[in-house]
Amino acid sequence: MKTNSTFAAWIAQSGLLLVASTLTASDVDDRLTQSYRVEPGGKLAVRADRGSIEVKSSPGDEVAIEVLRKVKGESRDRAEEVLKNHEVKFTQDGDTVQVSAEMNKGWASSWRDKGRNLQVRFLISVPKKFNVDLKTSGGSIKVADLTGQARSQTSGGSLSFGQIEGPIFGRTSGGSINVAGCKGDVDIKTSGGSIHLGDVDGNIAAQTSGGSLTVKQVSGKTVVKTSGGNIEVAEVKGSLEAITSGGSITASVADQPSGDCRLETSGGSIKVSLSDKVAVDVDAKTSGGGVRTELPVAAVVRGEHKPNVLQGKINGGGPTLSLHTSGGGIFLQKR
Repeated sequence: MKTNSTFAAWIAQSGLLLVASTLTASDVDDRLTQSYRVEPGGKLAVRADRGSIEVKSSPGDEVAIEVLRKVKGESRDRAEEVLKNHEVKFTQDGDTVQVSAEMNKGWASSWRDKGRNLQVRFLISVPKKFNVDLKTSGGSIKVADLTGQARSQTSGGSLSFGQIEGPIFGRTSGGSINVAGCKGDVDIKTSGGSIHLGDVDGNIAAQTSGGSLTVKQVSGKTVVKTSGGNIEVAEVKGSLEAITSGGSITASVADQPSGDCRLETSGGSIKVSLSDKVAVDVDAKTSGGGVRTELPVAAVVRGEHKPNVLQGKINGGGPTLSLHTSGGGIFLQKR
């Protein structure tokens, strides 16, 4: 009986200790701030091993940085240890401001899960005319309206750009990409998400391995590719190369193309709208449907007419409009 009583007491004590330990685990918040005076046209560079980054523009001449950190579900002592070993550094060199944040490698290597409950957000404002170069290994990146170069790279999150007056470069391994508008070239790529582009006054190179791709308006050379979704280009004013392995393609050609246009899909239909004055050489072929046109095409047919092939000239001819699909119909219509 004495032994049983001792065992029961040990169980009760252990239970109390477990409850006490559970109760002490909570969320611990931390906030770091810094600001620097700069001249317009400078540069912000962020390098982070985790966390989301959000950059806004302001009419002033200051870079204001706020780093919000939260350790979830840990005791205060352990949370403070995590925060202490997450090294955040701020530096300024002329009009270039740098922010770096990473877990102390020596500390983290001794216990693999150290810092796994740490969440980080970077909230930064810069002058309206400023360049940004942002990189994080685990979070989304958002850049608001800006005049300057915008570069963003993340290994696990979405990318979002506002109205950018300057070139855009974006890379993500797991998220969507959205560009409201750009006066400059756009070079973006994602391995797992959709891409949406607004008005772009420049060249476009956009690629996704797993999502749809839409472009509102483009005036330069446009190359858009996806392995698993539809492509829609609302208004083409330059040249277009659109390729998908698993969806349909829709495009509208507003003005005379500045170069050849090539639209190809292995798993869907192709629909192209042309304004009355557009002059192109048409080369349309499909293995899984027919070719129809609302526009007069001056075609030369040798031998038997094939309903799945249309080759000829519209308005006397011009740059080549190549339309090829293996799994759907092709339709040329008036814009």
